[in-house]
Amino acid sequence: MIPHGMLEDLGELSLEHLEMVFIAMLAAAAIAIPGAILLSRKPRISRWGLGFANILQTVPSLALFGFLIPIPFLGVGKATAVVALTLYALLPILRNTLVGITGVDAAVRESAVAMGMTPGQILWQVELPLGAKAILAGVRIATVTTIGTATIAAAIGAGGLGVFIFRGIAEFDTVQILAGAIPAALMALLADELLGWVERRVA
Repeated sequence: MIPHGMLEDLGELSLEHLEMVFIAMLAAAAIAIPGAILLSRKPRISRWGLGFANILQTVPSLALFGFLIPIPFLGVGKATAVVALTLYALLPILRNTLVGITGVDAAVRESAVAMGMTPGQILWQVELPLGAKAILAGVRIATVTTIGTATIAAAIGAGGLGVFIFRGIAEFDTVQILAGAIPAALMALLADELLGWVERRVA
């Protein structure tokens, strides 16, 4: 049975966890989607852009947090965690957005040009709507991954459900470990189902 005090902490830490994930996902989408649009217009540099995102994805979580801490205005805490989570979320959104845009049939683009549509109109009225399913798939993958990765943020004092996990490991307390791991897993499953539903509606 979970102690009453732990239940109160659970609500607070869950909100902290969701806040970090939400901010990181907004930031990642705001960077990756326009970035993918730019890369789709410049095929020569698209490989380099995806390569950079791939490199970020391969850096171990704790190592990336450690690299960011010495940067001015970051340090230990939530700001560093959000930046790290944003960097980790970039690749799935960037890659899927690029696939969604470049995967639009050339004949469709040619028809749009023949109708007199400007490049901006083609982007907003043709490419993004047709690529929306792929873009949402990238957001879904990034969100689920970020929810799990955010548990490590507790190691640098950023809060979230990882607090229970690290505290439980330190105290050999299985109840605390589960109190952090189970809600995080449920969040990831719920986010996957919700975004999957949205993705299916777009199809």
